[in-house]
Amino acid sequence: MSPIRLILFCVLLQPAALFAWGRTGHRTVGAIAEDHLSRKARKAVHRILGNESMAIAATWMDDIKSDHAYDGMRDWHWVTIPDGSTYAQAEKNPKGDAVEAIGRMAAALKSDTLTHDRQVFCLKVLIHLVGDLHQPLHVGRGDDKGGNDFQVRWFKKGSNLHKVWDSEMIDGSQLSYTELAACTDHATAQQIKQWTRGTAVDWAQEATTLRTAIYPPAPGADLGYEYQYLHWTLVQQQLLKGGIRLAGMLNAIFG
Repeated sequence: MSPIRLILFCVLLQPAALFAWGRTGHRTVGAIAEDHLSRKARKAVHRILGNESMAIAATWMDDIKSDHAYDGMRDWHWVTIPDGSTYAQAEKNPKGDAVEAIGRMAAALKSDTLTHDRQVFCLKVLIHLVGDLHQPLHVGRGDDKGGNDFQVRWFKKGSNLHKVWDSEMIDGSQLSYTELAACTDHATAQQIKQWTRGTAVDWAQEATTLRTAIYPPAPGADLGYEYQYLHWTLVQQQLLKGGIRLAGMLNAIFG
């Protein structure tokens, strides 16, 4: 096997759960957010990203996971808050977590002294992690790696609950990210006002209230059309909230 084919083979063997929300989900969050930017924020984002849209930038943190120079960022994709606990009470990961990293990136982007390269880095990380935080299983209970260890069968094939939420339900819709954004982005003015009031801590805490209904009664459950039907509205809601809240953060950062 040639070196190139070997690399591609190894990439294909990587667990899909590594790619939170999947590319379609993350790009949907980015596309929705870009549509809700203020004029000043849109100008600032365009200056930082150039011709790259927020939708395409949204997957950067997953795209660079094969580069060991970024290994220190791996734990930023999630946060652990056990059932019955709060973020303040939960044990903190010394390597960082999604809530901590979102706050750090937002604070950095407010600085007038960042180099352009650092602005690009911070913005791409922020875009991705706000999306991650709205996939409910990226706020883990602490006992099953955010559903990665909770085995299920998805349309008769082996899978895990995290993978079902990251990508399999969204991929099953057979919608592109532009189609998914178009059919999801219908927030009212009242919803936008309500959803953008909180902080990343509040959004993580909100995710803990969604987890119980997400889990099947026991591992090994056969999931398919019924599960997708029952949870698809929540998938769309979380993608929409992620986009609206990301736009709200950027509007506040850039004025």
